[in-house]
Amino acid sequence: MIQKGKEAERLAVLDNYKNWKKWGPYLAERQWGTVREDYSQHGESWEFIDHEKARSNAYRWGEEGIGGFTDAREILCMAPAFWNGKDSILKERLFGLTNNQGNHGEDVKELYFHQVSSPTHSYNKYLYKYPHSAFPYSDLVNKNRIGRDQYEYEILDTDAFANNAYFDCYIEYAKADIDDILMKVTVINRGADTATIHVLPHLWFRNFWKHNERHSRPNIKSTSNTSALTKSKRNGNYYFYNDGGEQLFCENETNNQRIYNFHNDVAYVKDGINDFIVDGKPTVNPKKNGSKVAIWHKFELKAGEEKTVKVRLSKNKLKDAFADFDTIFNDRIVECEAFYNETIATKIPKNQQEIVKSAFSGLLWTKQFYYNDVFKWLFGGPGESKPNRSNLRNYSWQHLTNRDIISMPDKWEYPWYAAWDLAFHMASFVEIDPYFAKEQLLLVLKENYMHPNGQIPAYEWNFSDVNPPVHSYFVWNVYEKDKKNTGKGDIEFLEKAFQKLLINFTWWVNQKDKNGTDLFEGGFLGLDNIGVFDRNHMPHGITRMQQADATSWMAMFSLNMLRMSFELAKTNKSYEESAAKFFRHFLNIAWAMHHIGQKDISLWDDEDNFYYDVVEMASGTTDRLKVRSLVGVIPLFAVEIIHKDLFEELEDFRHRANKIIETRPDLASLITNLNAPNEDGNYLFAIMRGFRLEHLLKRLLDEDEFLSDYGIRSLSKYHEKHPFVFQHHGHHQIQYESGESQSNMFGGNSNWRGPIWLPLNYMIIQSLRKYYTFYGDKYKYEFPTGSGNKLNLKQIANALTKRLIKLFEADNAGKFIYHADNKGKHFTNDAHFKDLHLFYEFFDGDHGKGLGASHQTGWTALIANLIMELDEN
Repeated sequence: MIQKGKEAERLAVLDNYKNWKKWGPYLAERQWGTVREDYSQHGESWEFIDHEKARSNAYRWGEEGIGGFTDAREILCMAPAFWNGKDSILKERLFGLTNNQGNHGEDVKELYFHQVSSPTHSYNKYLYKYPHSAFPYSDLVNKNRIGRDQYEYEILDTDAFANNAYFDCYIEYAKADIDDILMKVTVINRGADTATIHVLPHLWFRNFWKHNERHSRPNIKSTSNTSALTKSKRNGNYYFYNDGGEQLFCENETNNQRIYNFHNDVAYVKDGINDFIVDGKPTVNPKKNGSKVAIWHKFELKAGEEKTVKVRLSKNKLKDAFADFDTIFNDRIVECEAFYNETIATKIPKNQQEIVKSAFSGLLWTKQFYYNDVFKWLFGGPGESKPNRSNLRNYSWQHLTNRDIISMPDKWEYPWYAAWDLAFHMASFVEIDPYFAKEQLLLVLKENYMHPNGQIPAYEWNFSDVNPPVHSYFVWNVYEKDKKNTGKGDIEFLEKAFQKLLINFTWWVNQKDKNGTDLFEGGFLGLDNIGVFDRNHMPHGITRMQQADATSWMAMFSLNMLRMSFELAKTNKSYEESAAKFFRHFLNIAWAMHHIGQKDISLWDDEDNFYYDVVEMASGTTDRLKVRSLVGVIPLFAVEIIHKDLFEELEDFRHRANKIIETRPDLASLITNLNAPNEDGNYLFAIMRGFRLEHLLKRLLDEDEFLSDYGIRSLSKYHEKHPFVFQHHGHHQIQYESGESQSNMFGGNSNWRGPIWLPLNYMIIQSLRKYYTFYGDKYKYEFPTGSGNKLNLKQIANALTKRLIKLFEADNAGKFIYHADNKGKHFTNDAHFKDLHLFYEFFDGDHGKGLGASHQTGWTALIANLIMELDEN
């Protein structure tokens, strides 16, 4: 379906970062505690700049704020700050625990909701909840000094929101034009008593001048009590208009005196506005100019009373900046609603439509300007001294120079891109902004991202870590969906991606199949603690691990490249040769999975009817690690359906494929029969067929193993009473844990030993739909196992989808299943909490409680895809 309407027109404009996407919610929600800002000698990223120092430190690589807006190069930034008159600091940024403070790693301790966003950010809405009482900073730190076996102590576990004594702070943006940004902050007292709140919309320049001698410091200068003028060689002039309030100015420069105990470079430093309001110090510039300005409003709000603050930033000199303010907002809201009404089918239940809209909006809010130049970070920029580092993190990535708008997993917990997360995000983005989806998939394949050896960068903590090779899967996914919606495939996009993915595939073959046996390693592969030991650092005496997941991902990668080759060969016959190459790769991998070492050991265990990792010892012996986890389910993903008409069209490929089959019929029999399409003319290419598929599904759909009321668990519940133990140079054990991780492996902030993860549930469901395309109603399986209720594979996919949707639906008390039942029962009893959605990183495998990062809309936004696909099916 081709979108229509104003928002669709804006989306279709070329070079959109100079047009309607030039401004957006691209401000990080946490810049402190990141690798980029770490200039410590020993790589102590969480401690070098922490929350306490953040208000005084001018950042090198980016900015942060609450519900902020900035341009695509983050030259000028906008965000509000708040003060309740009781806190020791202004509320300019979101508070949370560092990885070392939290009992399950880093964790934001605030209440905020990404409510609405149009794809071009012509309209955005954000909700922040701020208590009347002093924010419980110390209480949250101290009471989280607990064991990993206990639940995290959250903001709603404190008394901060008792008796509904809080403010709802709505932050909204609307664009009058490309460079004309309206900001509105509405504060509402939800408590029973009159309370004070200070509202301070801020405008400031990112400090791009201190580390680049080519740039001079820009300036914002008051031109009247209701206007200011910004001047910079980088973006020219902007006019900043305020509807009332008092203008306060300082510089976005570090308070060296406070942090490092030596003199400041300028008189009025970054925390000057904070110190002026909170402590009454003379720390703002009386001459009313600087590189940072705030508009100070103070309100006494009665119970239920609300006040609105308005500012406007424009390239145009306006006679009356607020005459058309409300009209513009209303127009953009109507256009945003029209876009979502056209995108989301009206026959989808209303509550599910709201889930879809919230998921897409959260996804859009989680874009971020990301700036990282590894060479400059390691050695300093022109005219700078070399940083004193003994930990040369990412030393082999000196080519990496990123300065782009990128989709983040979570702008507070993970304010840096992660390659495999980003790929999953694009399955959702293509539904609302296919231009962005394609752009992002190509972005990380560019020469200033991808390593010259072909590796895709993982994430800033260690770009060399290995994520699952899912990029090809989502390139094809996005291409197909875009083609379905527009009626025309974007061959240029597909070919660009394919050429770079060839290099990435070669890296995998050369680096992760060192013995040349088509069996792959990769270490943790994004699944953190899913192994009985850390798969990045195996116990002494193990020379190699043949990973069921790594090898299966590569089988899937081969199939994705095969399918892309077929599509490209329709217009360029030379791609038939590539198709033959990847057909052979797929056959080789499928064969190798069942012929390991001299004894021909298989990753498939005939006794348990499940796939396991196999370790090879220095002695030459091999051993299966009999852990029933998603690692053994991933072979299900290596499946593709191809119609016979395509084979008949590609004569050279058909000839080559037949030659392979003639010479090695044992290979071909493992995965397909090119002489036996189904009645619809489809061929099945898959690692799992018939017997193995049936037996894997028995475990997968067993409520005593993988099947939860809310989706598929990451580890079988069988291991709750039967932990797997591996005795080799120490005691190694893995046991089912439905909730937070009790291991500190990979920081301890995620858990793959039981909880439900949306991304792999999504891939399971997509795979079942593909299998149904081939098998149809011919094959039926018990759902759940042992129930006697038999369903075809499409019906099983739909049933799994419904279980996942239950996470986001209300329980009998009216609370969404994933919300914690805190002592104040806010999500049950407070009308201003009840309908607010969060998108957690993962979910308790037994109870469905949301866990991990609370705004991981990135891949948890896949719930929107599942709802829409359920409607289609």
